[in-house]
Amino acid sequence: MALIKSVRGFTPQIGEDCYLAENATVVGDVVMGKGCSVWFNTVLRGDVNPIRIGNHSNIQDGSVLHTLYEKSTVEIGDFVSIGHNVTVHGAKINNYALIGMGAILLDYAEVGEGAIVAAGALVLTNTKIPPFTLWAGVPAKFVKNVEPEQTNEINRKIAHQYAMYASWFKDEVK
Repeated sequence: MALIKSVRGFTPQIGEDCYLAENATVVGDVVMGKGCSVWFNTVLRGDVNPIRIGNHSNIQDGSVLHTLYEKSTVEIGDFVSIGHNVTVHGAKINNYALIGMGAILLDYAEVGEGAIVAAGALVLTNTKIPPFTLWAGVPAKFVKNVEPEQTNEINRKIAHQYAMYASWFKDEVK
């Protein structure tokens, strides 16, 4: 069972039909919608400020979500895929966005709906990534526009795949 820990009077709220890997850690002021998955070695640390996650989002292995004390917050929309080993520190990620493996998003960055942040990208503080764009590099820069239908289809597909993967673990006999 995942480590779910209260701190400073806040207890994480996990939506229905979510999967949390056995060694995932969810602490403090975290509110998660329905149908989400939080994978192995992932840490959602809502000890200093809130973390809010919409419905059907997946936060993959080794990722860390945290904030600045009493300043930034983490906001993640619906059908968001956060790849392996991603750091989200006080950033906002809108619906259907895809964050590639190993990316880093710093405080007050915002990723628009359906946008894609490439693997290994560094999204600097206060960066605003417009909807339906692809950004890559260190620091992350605009690469190209992407079609809304294409990115929504890709991200919905990934979110549904992760729901399927999660079902494999939920169905295991304990």
